[in-house]
Amino acid sequence: MYWPMGAAQIYSANRRRRKDWEKQDNVEKNGTEQDEDCDPILGMRTSRNGHLIATITTTTMTIWQASPIVVLAAASRSASSLRSYGPNVAVQFKPDASIAVVQTSNGFLVTYSVIVDPDTRVYQQIRQGGTQRKPTGTDSLILEQERAGYREVNIKFRMVIRIDAGIAATLALDSEVVVATKKPAAVQCIKWAPDATGRQTSTELTNRMGWMQKDSDITEMVYDRAMSLAVWITGTGTAYAVQRLPDSSNVPEGNQQLFRGYGFHGAEGQGTAATKAAINARFSLLAVGCINGEIHVYTARDYAGSIPLSHKLATPASFVTTGRITCLSYSPDGYCLVAGYEHGWAMWSVYGKPGANSFTANARLSDMNEELWLKSVSNLSWIGAGFGLLITCIDDSRLWTVEMTKSAVTTCFSSANITRTLLLSSSNLMIYRGFDLRTTTTLSADAPLWQHVAIPVGYLMNQRPIRCVVTSLDGRYVAVAGRRGLAHYSLGSGRWKSFDDSEAENAFVVRGGMCWYQHILIVAAESDASSELRLYSRELGLNAGSALHTEQLPSAVVTMSMTGQDSLLVYTSENILHHYIVNTSNLGVKLVQVGQLALNGIVRAPARVRAVTWILPDFQLRDGDPSQDVAHASVLFLVDAKLVLLQSSTNEAGLKYDMRVIAHNVEYFDLMRDRGTLVRSPSQSPLGSPSGEVSPVSGLHADRGLRDSLWYFNGEKMRCWMDVEDILMAASTDNDRDLPDPVSISSDFFPTSVMLDRGVVLGLDAEMIQRRDVQFAFFRHAIRTQLFLPNILRQQLAEYDSAAASVLALRYQNLPYFSHALELLLHTVLDDEVDAGCEPGDSLMPRVVSFLSSFPDYLDIVVQCTRKTEVRSWRTLFAYLPSPQDLFEKSLEQGLLKTAGGYLLVLHTFQELETRSEQCTRLLRKAKEAGDWDLCKELARFLMALDASGETLREALSQMHIEPARETNNQSGEDSVLMRTPRPPKGQPQQFLNGNLGMPPSSANKEEQAAGSDAVLSPNSTTVSEDYFSSRS
Repeated sequence: MYWPMGAAQIYSANRRRRKDWEKQDNVEKNGTEQDEDCDPILGMRTSRNGHLIATITTTTMTIWQASPIVVLAAASRSASSLRSYGPNVAVQFKPDASIAVVQTSNGFLVTYSVIVDPDTRVYQQIRQGGTQRKPTGTDSLILEQERAGYREVNIKFRMVIRIDAGIAATLALDSEVVVATKKPAAVQCIKWAPDATGRQTSTELTNRMGWMQKDSDITEMVYDRAMSLAVWITGTGTAYAVQRLPDSSNVPEGNQQLFRGYGFHGAEGQGTAATKAAINARFSLLAVGCINGEIHVYTARDYAGSIPLSHKLATPASFVTTGRITCLSYSPDGYCLVAGYEHGWAMWSVYGKPGANSFTANARLSDMNEELWLKSVSNLSWIGAGFGLLITCIDDSRLWTVEMTKSAVTTCFSSANITRTLLLSSSNLMIYRGFDLRTTTTLSADAPLWQHVAIPVGYLMNQRPIRCVVTSLDGRYVAVAGRRGLAHYSLGSGRWKSFDDSEAENAFVVRGGMCWYQHILIVAAESDASSELRLYSRELGLNAGSALHTEQLPSAVVTMSMTGQDSLLVYTSENILHHYIVNTSNLGVKLVQVGQLALNGIVRAPARVRAVTWILPDFQLRDGDPSQDVAHASVLFLVDAKLVLLQSSTNEAGLKYDMRVIAHNVEYFDLMRDRGTLVRSPSQSPLGSPSGEVSPVSGLHADRGLRDSLWYFNGEKMRCWMDVEDILMAASTDNDRDLPDPVSISSDFFPTSVMLDRGVVLGLDAEMIQRRDVQFAFFRHAIRTQLFLPNILRQQLAEYDSAAASVLALRYQNLPYFSHALELLLHTVLDDEVDAGCEPGDSLMPRVVSFLSSFPDYLDIVVQCTRKTEVRSWRTLFAYLPSPQDLFEKSLEQGLLKTAGGYLLVLHTFQELETRSEQCTRLLRKAKEAGDWDLCKELARFLMALDASGETLREALSQMHIEPARETNNQSGEDSVLMRTPRPPKGQPQQFLNGNLGMPPSSANKEEQAAGSDAVLSPNSTTVSEDYFSSRS
């Protein structure tokens, strides 16, 4: 759900000179350098809040501000210090950024205090007075920030700590610094300040750790505060999940047990030894980078050692291309993993969908433009709440930053954000507008379908970064929330509304999400240690008293969502699901609570719930009392990455809920019922028109198509249950059945939403652009689509439900690419059965062929499929079809002349076409009668290829009472046959088909285009992608 955007920005704390091309020869002769004081950056760390960055070279430590990136302070070591302690090797930051620890090559830790002075400013912009116009609005706010500058940072030396045993790895925690030593192999804990007993250090040998292999030295340590868990990697390539145990003053120092751990990754296969690790607290994942470039991801189920393998990430290129892994890092929200390699970097979604990478770059252009961020990575770090990626390169002294855009689902999980593809960057919103356009425009990659909306500068300066974004289901409104307050935007008017009073804006923080109900924004807010739901109208301004309604809550909101027409579900930290109805009247709008559901004992960790919705039966939707919805609802929870179904049932003890996990590794899910009026059938409204909407209650007994479907993405494929009622029946304890198999839709891009009325899955891909006339590479977003209709139809036919497949296909028959979808259905089934060697009794082809025969484009679909499959598959295809001769005859009867021409090629391939072909003559006569002279020309070429002497063509022309022109060959003296093609009527352009019957010039190969319309192809050619006959007009 992350995509890079734009070009990389470069920052350097050292003086660099541009290349002087005129003096390049002198530089090479004299051996002088163009750069001054450009020691490469060896290490980089960011503070926990992401505000400060620490980098080191061999002699200097530099403190940077993250947003905007500027150098605030630097500390250079003296020559005597370098001789005594050795040059810098690595750096660690105390999580609160108050202390920096520099590791040296001689086994010393040099500590510095990083002091932020709130009263002193640096980089203040001083503007000279003059005749400049008086700034107004956001300009004045920008000038005020420039005048204010940034807080000054001072670096003060603290102390030097000597580690006699040598330093293998270090880790800075809130209360101590953990040092892994070499000889002997041990772990030392050095507190920042002595405890009450005066003790400051404690040590434990690795040989005394019963859970660790003997004689193991630690080479890498990472820690996550949210999980209170560390990952240690040893020299043997084993990874351990480690917890720090509390200190005990009663135990002697030598016998004290400081850590408890469990091994979860071992070097079992060749090249699987662990080298790097990263922790994802949001999804409880541990990623381990191996020496061969692979990345294995494990799930930490508990702290007792249950850490099974979750999945392995697909490498973006071969090991020779990527090199070894140099660093791993999860985004702050856990939705993205980025890995740095010796020769580039790559990104994946949380459960393994490949994203952008640098290995597609042109190496020659990258070298020419000196873009090292595409060629080698030494360190990676996320800044700005995930809106930027900070990169340092091997043997380079600069910082490279890449701007990131992410899906709005990562900030607020709501059905509207999934339905309407909405992207968020550090200062802009990117809204996909293809839902409101025609079908052909929506699927075009070149059409300008993105609307860029700049977030108000005044709100950004005070409340950045943006933490929550939500759009309405109809796409008319968008709301954003930063550290405090909120602002909302109307796409119709193009205007933002935010709080005029800074005190009212800072009085609350949005926590638990937001959602739209028509033009009403529902906000989960916290203020003065109280939680509440607030209702704001888009039509009114934002101020301290502009809330239409306020609903007090006993505990904080974890997540909330709109479902149905006017139901609001609110899940709180007390493990209670509240059900509200949005009541609108002439007096105003308010929330009315009609029920609640206590989930104690069912959901163990409320904070880990990412989304909640429910499914009501049809009778309850139609005639039921809203206060009884809780008793009849089946609740869907997304806990971490598990999709959990709670089904209600009634027994003697009363209402109870049965829990069942129905899907794993879920990145997001989409219940089509939650889309409300946006869910419609393509046959019920004009294509591309927002009208024709169908209420979720109307037509409950009629066929719903896919309006009751449930979709989810598991990091590999998009999966779909066509009817959620099937899941409820299978999950019921009375039935004790397995869940139905979902339909799988593969794609080579990250899917962002399902366009149900278009029959496609919409997604995004990041394209890297490199041009010779531009001296930098940049990324841009590319819209990608994948048809899901063939997959669903195949599943229904495989389940012997041809009636449902026919009804579903009729709903999409008005789409301009419907025939192509049916062609894909036939093509995929045919390829799979040919590759698998399927037995006739187990074949799906008879049902597919029978299904396709009910559509008017049946003959075209079959002949198009033959054009795009290998000849070896034709026997399998026509084993379940009428003979090619019969299909040829049907094409002639229906006037599909070019389609009939396609079957001539099949007859020839099957050697069922005689040399003196009666079929060719009949088709040639039909083409003459229809005035299709282009088809006549291609048939003449085909007959000449069958009989090089031209006798067959002469006979065919004589039967048509056409006298061929004769011309004597000056060299051989033999006669040749020429077919004269009449010129088209005046005013009509002449079309040259380049030897491919019915195919436009763009589909012909380059050799045919060079030969012009006189090129003659042999029917004995085995190339099936470029045949003679096509059903396309």
